Amino acid sequence: MNALDPLPGDAPPAIGDAFEVRRAGPEGKPPTPLVFASPHSGRLYPEDMMSAAALDAVSIRRSEDAFVDDLIAQAPAHGAAVITANFARAYIDLNREPFELDPGMFSDQLPEFARARTARVAAGLGAIARVVSEGQEIYRRKLTFAEARRRIDGAHRPYHAALSGLIEEARAAHGFAILVDWHSMPAAAARAAGRERPCDIVLGDRFGAACAGVLPTRVERELEAMGYRVTRNMPYAGGYTTEHYGQPGRRAHALQIEINRALYLDEATLAPTSGFETLRAHVEQLTRALATADWSALKAS
Repeated sequence: MNALDPLPGDAPPAIGDAFEVRRAGPEGKPPTPLVFASPHSGRLYPEDMMSAAALDAVSIRRSEDAFVDDLIAQAPAHGAAVITANFARAYIDLNREPFELDPGMFSDQLPEFARARTARVAAGLGAIARVVSEGQEIYRRKLTFAEARRRIDGAHRPYHAALSGLIEEARAAHGFAILVDWHSMPAAAARAAGRERPCDIVLGDRFGAACAGVLPTRVERELEAMGYRVTRNMPYAGGYTTEHYGQPGRRAHALQIEINRALYLDEATLAPTSGFETLRAHVEQLTRALATADWSALKAS
């Protein structure tokens, strides 16, 4: 068996359920080079996951980038295409390599192409997470590789096929593409990232490898003008999406944005706070600035 072989058995979740795409213009004719993605804000917890889980959905939801999809919802009105995941991050993490799997979670042997020795797998946060953010074990039994494969085929594969398509559309129309991968981080991580006080936003560009420097510099300038404290690459330098799609030499630029959840969310109840509307307005303001910026330098990068 290899990574492309079809898997017999129950059908995977319907591709149409895996994600939503909102274009800013006709297919193939995006008005700007911007593509926004939110891979961790999905809220669907399928029965095939919950029947094997030791935790309830409320507990598992602590791993979500809750409401990040709502924060970027106005982006198409300003020229950015948007793709958002529907399935929960704990069901399948779209910001991981598809077969980044922990062999200890499975009752059968993983195929040789599985990537079992990564730092993310060791932390329990592979493509199928072993733990939620507090370190609680998600499952009460071992999974099978068939179960993992159905999640990969039904959600991970189609999401990334659609994301790749949006990036190619932008590059074909404008000569380059700008992918912004939106996330949120626990307030505890934001406190650890700040030297004197918690940071508000972390920009991850794989330490300069995923995009031309003009992109994070412009984003940082816009956010700091709004009063946010911005850091770069610590503790989040960008995950699979940023690394995989950020290819400046091929005129594809990717930047990860991590937002401190304390700005807009009650982490205990997972309810938006009074700061949500302010933050959403600022995200829209940033989107407008990026959509109208002069990115001509990226065509030659």
